[in-house]
Amino acid sequence: MAGNNTSEIRVAGTGRILVGSVGSPAPTDFGQVDWGQGWTDLGYTSADGVTFSKKDKLDPIDTWQAVSPVRFIYSDRDLTLKFALLQFNADTLPLFLGGGKVGPADSSGSSDGAYSYDIADGPQADEHALGLEFTDGTAITYRFVIPRGQVTASDDLKLARKAAVQLGVTFTALNNGTDPLATFVMKDPVYAGSNPAA
Repeated sequence: MAGNNTSEIRVAGTGRILVGSVGSPAPTDFGQVDWGQGWTDLGYTSADGVTFSKKDKLDPIDTWQAVSPVRFIYSDRDLTLKFALLQFNADTLPLFLGGGKVGPADSSGSSDGAYSYDIADGPQADEHALGLEFTDGTAITYRFVIPRGQVTASDDLKLARKAAVQLGVTFTALNNGTDPLATFVMKDPVYAGSNPAA
């Protein structure tokens, strides 16, 4: 409904980020806390939360007869989520560094408490589904899913005595054929009675 309505203001009070296999859907049952098999919660993130960005590039068509463009052509769309992970583990470190696996440091397979991760000489495809969930109070939950994408930028790692090490990444959505680029699923009473056909 148009007009001033404070009940429609949303604050992402708390949330979480998950990764899954490509094409994994978000659960639509909001009583289901666990997203199900194939999804991994990446744990704590920095207090900055998540920066959601959708940038469209429009190329103008100029004409001899007019000073301003007469039409725009959509040439590009970037949909990204930027966030910083605070936990180091076998899920977060490879995501930050571009794929691969953590394994025993000893080539015989015996870890003896030591593990290693090899950074590849060149970039490699490391595609995932990405899920974002946030709540505003106890009654409102939003879920956002990118069914296919990958980390396209990693922030510098700062190692300092007075701050936690952060694994800052930018995750970019990729076209998944016939599926949407991304999907919001909301448990929010403001959408009740909305008319999708309008």
